Amino acid sequence: MVAAPVLEELREVCQPQAKLASRNGEHWAGRLYMRKVSLRLTRQLVRTPVTPDQLTWTMVACGVAAGAALMIPGLTGAVLAVVLMQLFLLFDCVDGEVARWKGQNSATGIYVDRLGAYLADAALLAGAGFRAAESGFGGWLSVGIATALGVVLLKASTDLVDVARARRGLAVADDEAARPRSQGVATVRRLAAAFKIHRVTNGIEASLVLLAAAVADAVTGGIEPTRWALAALAVITWVMVPAHLLSILSSSRLR
Repeated sequence: MVAAPVLEELREVCQPQAKLASRNGEHWAGRLYMRKVSLRLTRQLVRTPVTPDQLTWTMVACGVAAGAALMIPGLTGAVLAVVLMQLFLLFDCVDGEVARWKGQNSATGIYVDRLGAYLADAALLAGAGFRAAESGFGGWLSVGIATALGVVLLKASTDLVDVARARRGLAVADDEAARPRSQGVATVRRLAAAFKIHRVTNGIEASLVLLAAAVADAVTGGIEPTRWALAALAVITWVMVPAHLLSILSSSRLR
């Protein structure tokens, strides 16, 4: 078997600082702890025939399974959802690292990676709606699906910036281009960023919110904490949808 590469050499190739430093290119949990874990798994996987695309599909499966896990009542389902979302993040790191080391970057891999992000977050919130409805039907399921739709719109509005720029023959926008030209919008954006409330629309954070709600459910003997958590996620998501659109249109990302 081929010897495992040295960690420092692997880090230099697989974790370029330009990506890790990018505000939009790296999840905070990746920088905080997951990149330390992922590099060790990558070190073993680069010695095998496994392809980056196979790892990306594994990531997608973990994300969708996290939403399905919330259909399991009680703490068991909520804990399993958190574990699966962490595995989703792990494979999201590993697939790119293996691709960089093996030189196997592909448009298919990028496409499936983005598709996986949509599916994972949507599945998690739809699963939360099923959980809040208890029977799996009714108004709370609709709230979960509506929240999932809002999260998909948030992701799509970001990705469509790259589509629009590509069709105009423009390079990918950098972080500086995301700054709103309007001082008022910039101030509101800074305040929102300071409180980080937007992060709960991401599947990683949402799974932790739902776990905390499940713990409260267990203490109270009801499902109301989960319903309140889902309602809060719905409100935050749908406040962010028009706000994010305004932020894009008032920045230089489309110029």
